[in-house]
Formats: sequence, structure tokens, C-alpha cells
Amino acid sequence: MLKLIPNILTFGRLVLTIIFLVMILYSPHVAKKAVFLDIAFVLFVVAGLTDIVDGIVARRLNVTSKFGRMVDPLADKVLVCGTFICFAIIGEPKLFGLGPGALAGIQWSVAGILIAREAYVTALRHIAEAHGVNFAATISGKVKMFLQSFAIGTVIIKMAHVQTATWGYWFTTVTFVIMLAVTVISGLRATQRSCWKENSSAGE
Repeated sequence: MLKLIPNILTFGRLVLTIIFLVMILYSPHVAKKAVFLDIAFVLFVVAGLTDIVDGIVARRLNVTSKFGRMVDPLADKVLVCGTFICFAIIGEPKLFGLGPGALAGIQWSVAGILIAREAYVTALRHIAEAHGVNFAATISGKVKMFLQSFAIGTVIIKMAHVQTATWGYWFTTVTFVIMLAVTVISGLRATQRSCWKENSSAGE
């Protein structure tokens, strides 16, 4: 039973993710928006904590597996990419009084870059795993995930409490720029990983 805990936590994160995404989509129609978004923020934090805990538990119980390496990143992708898609759908974050067209371009571009990166790395992971190569998360990938999570939290707090503050516009913009830079760099580094090179060489 103990060996199932990591998988149970991963499943629980997927359930929390769905609830969280629905709340983000519904948030523009809520009267007490700040309280509603604060609750969504708490759910997001809990979902993130389960990601940390299931990895620790899996290592402590020595139950790391190919299944965990494949499903756990998938849950992260649904949470992160799904959230930025929802942000784009509801037109958030608002930035510097920009018009709807400019904002939509920025919001969907951010979502598109994140999705493209995850699709690319996922394809590499599937190929590597098919050849028996361990393609587990790296430091750059973990930093990327942290910054993406931080950016999501930034948008939620901005929506709830500092919608039109100038410093909020700047803080969100800088956070997004750093997040996108690290996202792209981590994607490029996935191609350069030594285990991937070794596997490619062995297959030639």
C-alpha cells in the first residue's frame, strides 16, 4: 500500500489541477473575486506541494519507476500549460493599459511558448525512455518549473489584490520575461544532455 502513495499523490494533483483550472476560468464571473482567487491560490500551492512530496516519498520508499517519470511530468504540464491557457482565455494578466488585441497576443504567445517547449521535451523523453535512457528532471527543469509556478502565483495575486498598480504591471512583466527565458534555455539544454548524446551515438 505504501508503494502506491506517490501515484495517489500524483492522481490527487491532477484532481486539484482540474478544480483549480475551472476556478480560474470562472473567476471573472464571481462577485467576491479576491476571496475566490485566494482559495484558488491555496489549491495551486497544495497541488505544487504534492509534486514535491510525491518525489520525496518515492525516493524514500525506493519506488521510483518509469511510470512515475512519465506521469509526474505530465501532471505538471497539465497544471502549468493549462493555467496559462486559462489566463489567455480570460484575458489575464492585464498589463500597462494595453488594448485587448495586444494583451491577447502576449497572453497566447506566452502559452504557446510554454506548450511548444513541453511538447518538444516530452517527445525527447519518450524517445529516450523507449531506448532505456533515464530522462528524469534536471536542475534547469526544476528551476523552470519553479519560475512558472511563481509566475502563476504572481498573476493570481495581481488579479485578486493589485489589478491596476503600476508596480504590479512591472513585477508581472519582469517575472514573465525571466520565466520565458529559462523555459526556452531549459528546452535547449534538454537536447544537449549527455545521456541523450550518448544514446544517439549508440544508436548510430
